[in-house]
Amino acid sequence: MTTGGTLMSTAPGTLDRIREIRLRSVRLPLPTPISDAKVLTGRQRPMTEVAMLFAEVSTTDGLTGLGFGYAKRAGGPAQFAHAHEVAPVLIGQDPNDIARLWTAMVWAGASVGRSGAATQAIAAIDNALWDLKARRAGLSLAKLLGAHRDTVRCYNTSGGFLHTPVEGLLDNADESLQRGLGGLKLKVGHPEPGVDLARVAAVRGHVGPDVPLMVDANQQWDRATALRMGRALEQFDLVWIEEPLDAYDAAGHARLADALDTPIASGEMLTSVREHVELIRAGAVDTIQPDAPRIGGITQFTTLMVLADQAGLALAPHYAMELHVHLAAAYPGEPWVEHFDWLEPLFVERIEIAGGRMVVPDRPGVGLTLSDRVPGWTVADATVGANG
Repeated sequence: MTTGGTLMSTAPGTLDRIREIRLRSVRLPLPTPISDAKVLTGRQRPMTEVAMLFAEVSTTDGLTGLGFGYAKRAGGPAQFAHAHEVAPVLIGQDPNDIARLWTAMVWAGASVGRSGAATQAIAAIDNALWDLKARRAGLSLAKLLGAHRDTVRCYNTSGGFLHTPVEGLLDNADESLQRGLGGLKLKVGHPEPGVDLARVAAVRGHVGPDVPLMVDANQQWDRATALRMGRALEQFDLVWIEEPLDAYDAAGHARLADALDTPIASGEMLTSVREHVELIRAGAVDTIQPDAPRIGGITQFTTLMVLADQAGLALAPHYAMELHVHLAAAYPGEPWVEHFDWLEPLFVERIEIAGGRMVVPDRPGVGLTLSDRVPGWTVADATVGANG
């Protein structure tokens, strides 16, 4: 019906409201200490665990959505504490109004800013709200957002770290390709450039010219080194060179992108949409690599996808394949998703891989259930609610 030219809905408004939010800080141990270029340059210690923040949003209708964020090496307790502080503003609110709720959480913690640990804490709750909304609709997250595809290209990273000897790289490459993964990424940025070149040459020679191959310097080169290494790496026909420079050096990345034929990729270390916009405006990247848990959740990620698409960029979300497979499926251009099996012990479900691609799960929501191992790794647990 219409009144005065305005379309009026006769459908009843939702009566569902957020009843409580359960937060869990979990420390997931890694089977092997992980080292990349930041370790070899003395800037970080080997990584032995991942700090996870889980949020479960429950409503008065009896529905629950599950979301997560994470931190590596430091930040887990900060994320948990901030989420615990801002979560009360959502109690009693309509869980469908996700953008409004994201803004409410930001303002609840405005004094600590809109990036970093603050938005990463919000991300876990935001992701849970999207999971809840998709579950309510009986759709996967990809279908709720509007999927462009049912499978996405995928590549393996966990087999290419700098602590792995060359023989191990070749074995890992064979295993990854046999599992159905489509591409391989190698860590570079070794203090001795010749070591990097020898490792890349060995893998390229082993897998042949047709396997997609990427490298990741983890921000460890200066501008001159990045240009020299970029030129030396051109011979290997790489899909991209990732994080050749400091993540915030948009001008340096832009100069490198202009100078090299190999595409430049970056973005994973940025913690807001605004920081990614600087890369886009500068023409700094050919492939943008946002991380939904780092930039504030799915709400912010979908905003960034529009900007990236308008700029004609390729998309390759960082880490957290369990979530990013859905988001990548909703991107207009053909994306890549990074395969890490590190988080698999946390969940009951597994992602199917075949023919170089990940199959987008068709279960409602993100399609994840916490495994029975999670309680044993939980270091803090709190519930925020009307009576909490």
